[in-house]
Amino acid sequence: MKDFLNFEKKIDVYFKDKALIRTAFTHRSYLNENPAVGFEHNERLEFLGDAVLELASTEYLYKKYPQKTEGEMTSLRAALVNTIILSETARGLGMNDYLLLSKGETKDIGKARQYILANTFEALVGAIYLDQGYSVVFSFFDRFLFPKLKEIIEKKLWIDAKSFFQEKAQDAKGITPSYKLLREWGPDHAKNFVIGVYLENELVAEGEGRSKQEAEQAAAHAALEAKGWGK
Repeated sequence: MKDFLNFEKKIDVYFKDKALIRTAFTHRSYLNENPAVGFEHNERLEFLGDAVLELASTEYLYKKYPQKTEGEMTSLRAALVNTIILSETARGLGMNDYLLLSKGETKDIGKARQYILANTFEALVGAIYLDQGYSVVFSFFDRFLFPKLKEIIEKKLWIDAKSFFQEKAQDAKGITPSYKLLREWGPDHAKNFVIGVYLENELVAEGEGRSKQEAEQAAAHAALEAKGWGK
């Protein structure tokens, strides 16, 4: 069994209930392969952490940017808590080294691992919240997640890619883009979606996300790159 003490030192959060941090890192596949271990997977903590993350990021944006509109803050929040940023943050914290996965999942280091890391990050948030309370969670975000807003704003990653791609497509082609669900998988509380963006019958690009809206934004970003219609 993994020892999480070094990870606790890294994030400067020391769990009173050590079972919570272990659960946060336990993927469902690990229990399918090791049913006798006698503890639960992280999906309930992920559900809780997702809500805590939304509240904390909303509070931070509300206080940090008093001049920004509701729509701008919504876009910034979506850019901050998407799969890419959360998985990058998790990877930067070394969370990959502590995942409890099945042998099959251990071998997959592509997109599937990105989703697992993002989900585990949310589960860790839920665990910190239960064990330490909201103020400690907020401090954790303040050190490791909220600083990423600087890059998001500088690179304009928060701009609504769907609206921008529609504007460009109408100007260049006289066509309004359409979006189609291509694939979806995962349990109800943690669905993953692949959306295609089309100009008439042309599939311009695909995007993945944990909601249809996130996948559409990813598809629009990819389509802007594919067409060379950068911001």
